[in-house]
Amino acid sequence: MIATPAQGNRLIAGVEWCADNGAFTGSYPGDGPFLDWLDARAEFRRDCRFVVVPDVPFDADGTLKRFASMGEQIRESGYPVALAAQNGQEHLPVPWDDLDCLFLAGDTAWKLGPTAQRLAREARERGKWVHMGRVNSLERLRIAEAFGCHSADGTYLAYGPDINLDRLLGWLDELDCRPSVFRELWGMS
Repeated sequence: MIATPAQGNRLIAGVEWCADNGAFTGSYPGDGPFLDWLDARAEFRRDCRFVVVPDVPFDADGTLKRFASMGEQIRESGYPVALAAQNGQEHLPVPWDDLDCLFLAGDTAWKLGPTAQRLAREARERGKWVHMGRVNSLERLRIAEAFGCHSADGTYLAYGPDINLDRLLGWLDELDCRPSVFRELWGMS
């Protein structure tokens, strides 16, 4: 599951989760409140796959500057850190030694394009987790899988969950990647 300060999601012990910062939706609370929000979830830290370091949507240079200033603070809080790769990352160095996860962000064309695919491949070769954001269709889920992403998120389920849950589970079944947590939490086979 993915959680942000603005969502109010309830974390469950033993269920893997990741933290986004809300910058894309304009709901980033600021550095201090974000670090406080993470500290308040310390009991779930061991289940956290990554925390997306506050980024500047669609701006690789701005995002790298934010990563340099906030990444270490988040790591010092005991969390693995993710760099949100953005438009323009192809012209800038990736701080591979300082990240645990490469989060494919940026605009749709960039995120689904050859640079993002190359970066995802390199991240995997370096033993990093790869995540794609805004995956709201079977086509996008297939692209994330083809890029070698370990995980993906999207808002598809939030809009019409009674209908869309079955569709989403069908996509996961089609790709043979339904997480066991669905079976455990909802008693699904």
